[in-house]
Amino acid sequence: MVEPISVVIPTQRRLQGLTVAARSILGQTGIDPARLELVVVDNDKVPSARETVASLAAEAPFPVIYVHEPEPGVANARNAALAKASGGLIAFLDDDEEAPPTWLAQLLTIQTDLKADVVFGPVRGRVPLTITRHRTYLETFFSRQGPAESGLIEDYYGCGNSLLRRAALPDPHAPFSAVRNHTGGEDDLLFGQMKAEGARFAWAAEAFVWEDPVPARLSLAYTIRRAFAYGQGPPAACAAATPPNYPGLLFWMSQGLVQAGVFGLIAAFKGLTRAPDFAFTLDRAARGLGKTLWWGPFKIEFYGRSAG
Repeated sequence: MVEPISVVIPTQRRLQGLTVAARSILGQTGIDPARLELVVVDNDKVPSARETVASLAAEAPFPVIYVHEPEPGVANARNAALAKASGGLIAFLDDDEEAPPTWLAQLLTIQTDLKADVVFGPVRGRVPLTITRHRTYLETFFSRQGPAESGLIEDYYGCGNSLLRRAALPDPHAPFSAVRNHTGGEDDLLFGQMKAEGARFAWAAEAFVWEDPVPARLSLAYTIRRAFAYGQGPPAACAAATPPNYPGLLFWMSQGLVQAGVFGLIAAFKGLTRAPDFAFTLDRAARGLGKTLWWGPFKIEFYGRSAG
């Protein structure tokens, strides 16, 4: 039996990016359109993307489903989409990404060949030519690299640019934890649980997508805060485990303390000397500091605020 595929795009007031992302799904090749549906979940207090999605649906060769989830939060948005999606396979694309025409077919090929529960693909950051300061760092920051060859992998990546087998999810309809609604990392919690339960992860080296960050994110002010938040992920996951993983928590906090101290000093020197790789070093220091200061008042929220 050929399983239907639902492509999910969560969005919040990024109509231009949503249009680019959705149209890239409408143009997918190598897969029978009868297997496909596109689910767009609008995580705005008001249904601001409804008309845009209706316009896209009029030109689509397969069903386009609009879901309005007014309760803010990235986990809420993903769960709302899954509740409406009918596919046994679920692909995720972010609303600042664009998929080449063969993207989905390549993910599906790896999933079928390797009998994987989750397949991840590369992300290639695109930065406008007008931005020259820290350009290489910014393109790297908004990219996701992995093995040069496709195959099974031990670890996992983020949800954007992934293909999941619904039957492998702990909860097929609401697998993402609301605990991470405001901070992100809901996918880390899910994939960490799946890994512990023996899920098979795979990497599709050719199934890349482009990522076009919104202009407000193309600065060190944003990326270093985000690097700090990324660092908070591993120790926070250890603390949230049942029972809490105290040895893991101690490991990550100790590693972070050393990382923050060493790379913080190097970054200070490189900043004074205007070294071209200053931003990379500062990023590593911020991630280390996040591993050390991960709880309560230090937790940074990037999601869960709905305008309107």
